[in-house]
Amino acid sequence: MSEAMTNNDAIIEASGLRKSYGALEVLKGIDLNLKRGEVVALIGPSGSGKSTLIRCLNMMEQPSGGTIRFRGREIGRKFRDTGDKIGIGTLRRNVGMVFQHFNLFPHKTVLENVTEGPIVVCKTPKEQAEAEARELLAQVGLQDKHAAYPNHLSGGQKQRVAIARALAMKPDVLLLDEVTSALDPELVGEVLTVIRRLADEGMTMAIVTHEMAFAADVSDRVLFLDRGAIAAEGSANEIIRNPSNERLAAFVSRFNH
Repeated sequence: MSEAMTNNDAIIEASGLRKSYGALEVLKGIDLNLKRGEVVALIGPSGSGKSTLIRCLNMMEQPSGGTIRFRGREIGRKFRDTGDKIGIGTLRRNVGMVFQHFNLFPHKTVLENVTEGPIVVCKTPKEQAEAEARELLAQVGLQDKHAAYPNHLSGGQKQRVAIARALAMKPDVLLLDEVTSALDPELVGEVLTVIRRLADEGMTMAIVTHEMAFAADVSDRVLFLDRGAIAAEGSANEIIRNPSNERLAAFVSRFNH
């Protein structure tokens, strides 16, 4: 992290971000900035563009229009840095992603899943990568599962491994896309506990979630997406606890029973 960067500087900025699939326009000119240490929750109905937005921020989906900047530099379309543009490879080394369905390597142990990125991408010595991975597994409560394979883990355990794997790359930003929606209800809490601790420690995060109480508790800012646009933005109090418009109130009320 640059020493010149202050807490008010945006790590990631999206300007006029658009994404279309043929005639279907999923994102309609989104403007978003994510500042260091900030936790932003993205909420909204299914099909509103939340997951597409977060995947565009990591360039897993190529935007159809607009620009994304990381630390003030525009992200290009090539994997490597070119001229004044940051490459997609550089972006992904610094912006971690945790998916709804874990995406762990089934043929690798928990420890191997967590060390794969540091060893292969960052060229971290194996001994160092394994030591750091064991520390991360301890932080997510899985220090005793380092030799297990993913098919021997519960959904909640798999998701905690996925979070440890993302953190192993020492990212500046963590993007979490509906990380609890594939879990049985009794396993959700263990994953949210890990994310809450990361927020308390100052990890910069953008979180797509339907867990309204959690979003209200952990986020500095909440964005309500509807039909591919940001329909409302503000604090958790403004958006979740005291929604100001009828559409937002109707959405939030579905989760506040």
